[in-house]
Amino acid sequence: MSELLGADGVARCGWGNSTPDYAAYHDEEWGVPLHGQDELYERLCLESFQSGLSWITILRKREGFRKAFKQFKPAKVAKFGDADVERLMQDASIVRNRAKILAAINNARAIASLDTPLDDLLWSFAPSSHRRPASMADVPAITDESKAMAKELKKRGFVFLGPTTCYALMQATGMVDDHVKGCFRAA
Repeated sequence: MSELLGADGVARCGWGNSTPDYAAYHDEEWGVPLHGQDELYERLCLESFQSGLSWITILRKREGFRKAFKQFKPAKVAKFGDADVERLMQDASIVRNRAKILAAINNARAIASLDTPLDDLLWSFAPSSHRRPASMADVPAITDESKAMAKELKKRGFVFLGPTTCYALMQATGMVDDHVKGCFRAA
């Protein structure tokens, strides 16, 4: 339990104690059920941009991402063209990775062609039961559900969303609750 205590005396998942930014994200957002097309599109994008980077980098650039990607309104991002890509490549307030920028645009277009709401599609992969991890070492990187989600998204034209990214999305949006035993957020 002592390894879970932050400097403020709050018991959190260990990663949540490493910076004030992480503590706020852990305490207020991570693992909280999230619904809504724009909200879930934002998380899809941010998780994709995080791939290969530290999550703190994404958290600290989040407002820049929101401005650059029109508050993550898929209908607006779907209209982005070459000039927008070049503008984004020059925008130091975001992660300037062409493949990830193109993926965000592509995925906005994929949302427009869905025959079911994004919210329903993503949440259909939430497991019916989930065992609370005893420690962060017990938290998987991928699950059967995240593999199935990634496969279905790929089939529907989404890119840059593999099983690991999908599992991170599931954790972040409360589809699974991976707050470890002893964390104050553990339900």
